[in-house]
Amino acid sequence: MAVAPDPSEIFDRAVEEGERRLDQSMLELVSTSFIAGFTVVFGMIALGIVEGAFEPRFPELAKIAGAIAFGPALVFLVVGRTELFNENFFDPVAKAVDADDSWMVGPLVRLWVVTFVLNLVGGGLFITLLSVEGALTPGAVHVLTRTAEEIIHRRVAAELVKAVTGGALVALLSFLLEAVDSVGSRIPLAYVVGVLLTLGPFDHVIVTILHVFFGMLLGAKIGLSELAVTTAVVTAGNLGGGLGLVTLSHVAQVKGAEESEG
Repeated sequence: MAVAPDPSEIFDRAVEEGERRLDQSMLELVSTSFIAGFTVVFGMIALGIVEGAFEPRFPELAKIAGAIAFGPALVFLVVGRTELFNENFFDPVAKAVDADDSWMVGPLVRLWVVTFVLNLVGGGLFITLLSVEGALTPGAVHVLTRTAEEIIHRRVAAELVKAVTGGALVALLSFLLEAVDSVGSRIPLAYVVGVLLTLGPFDHVIVTILHVFFGMLLGAKIGLSELAVTTAVVTAGNLGGGLGLVTLSHVAQVKGAEESEG
């Protein structure tokens, strides 16, 4: 029976993966970030279609079914090794902490800014294509429009809490992925996190912005100022949950173990 690696070994694996991510050429980073953006939209489409199909007859199960349908989107991202904002917090930070001569601020900012922007570009272009009348079922259009309006009308405090939780959940996925050795193990981890993220519903800034943009194109009454406020709140929450709650606490765990051994 395989034994799970200890936190120090997970950290070492994360350093290696973080180095790979930080050393990508600009073309590779732009491409993988763009791919991740339109890939996650497949989960949104599945959520809309399935939830819309369940709602008329099984309204109490509709959201659960939609969450189950969204799950494969994270599997596609993880198996395809694409670059999704927030999912790339733990590994690069582990590399930066491990480096003796630099905090690697420039490479980290480059990675996160390019990923954030190209995730939105890739997802936004695909959503624009799918917003053509007749491309989606009426049920899916209804669900996606309603989802966008629900996101926009949440109280700021609730939105922030959901974003902290979503950021922590996705960053935790990055940590757990370094604890397994095979694609077969990575698939259920990614799937479970995808389902939990949607069940909350908890907020991942890229998914949230794309949901709102989808709703706007499908007819939701949402202004740009409302989109801007939601973007700011969810981004702050994801940074707090992903970097503060998960990444830095796991780094502290490893450094504390090293001090104890020393």
